[in-house]
Amino acid sequence: MIDSHCHLDSERFAEDQAEVIDRAFAAGVERMLTIGTGDGPPDIEGAVRIADRYERIFATVGVHPHDASKYDDSVGLRLAALLKHPKVLALGEIGLDYHYDHSPREVQQAALIEQMRIAADARLPIVIHTREAWDDTFALIEQHWKPTGLGGIMHCFSGGPAEAQRSLDLGFHLSFSGIVTFPKSLDIQAAARLCPDPRLLIETDAPFLAPAPHRGKRNEPAYVTHTAAKVAELRGVSTKEITRITTMNFLALTSPPAAS
Repeated sequence: MIDSHCHLDSERFAEDQAEVIDRAFAAGVERMLTIGTGDGPPDIEGAVRIADRYERIFATVGVHPHDASKYDDSVGLRLAALLKHPKVLALGEIGLDYHYDHSPREVQQAALIEQMRIAADARLPIVIHTREAWDDTFALIEQHWKPTGLGGIMHCFSGGPAEAQRSLDLGFHLSFSGIVTFPKSLDIQAAARLCPDPRLLIETDAPFLAPAPHRGKRNEPAYVTHTAAKVAELRGVSTKEITRITTMNFLALTSPPAAS
């Protein structure tokens, strides 16, 4: 299976990063997509450095909404250059976070719009982070991303059926994290049931949001197996089938488009 979203450059993996990666491979995780936002500019290349060391680890680059205030034209140029790296599969995670508001909302929106433009120029998908900002996120994607015809990932999907359908209508995949295993996550579980097979992905968001039975502990990519098992249970299929579906979807989404 594939962990479609983890943060292997996190300080919480500083002491045992290699062991964490080895445990993931041993658990049956064939590939990992490590997210290249880190602590934000000036260093946006941490995930690429990890991907360069491991054949089966790939990377994204991007400026998280928390760090949108650090975004400027020079960062945009660096992102555009990094998107040409053969191990970089997407731009992200980008989006809006109105829960913490670490950057002003209008600054977050401007950074999101500009990064969507850069990803569109590179013809690569985007990875969206949205928290307490669904309406603005959808509005900006509708205006600035949907016309490109390119796909993307609603990372760590935290909405219900209504948000799921709006995301699907905009051409996005839904990526479910360990939150789907929490007993009170009924709306997220409902979304996991309705998501069409071709749009389904799984992730850990490690080191955050460890699934049951590891809830409250540091998360790691090996634990994506628990998320896969829960999604399989919700959809009434085998874990093997969820593994097959989500792996195919990830590979299809992140493969370069055929030349026209």
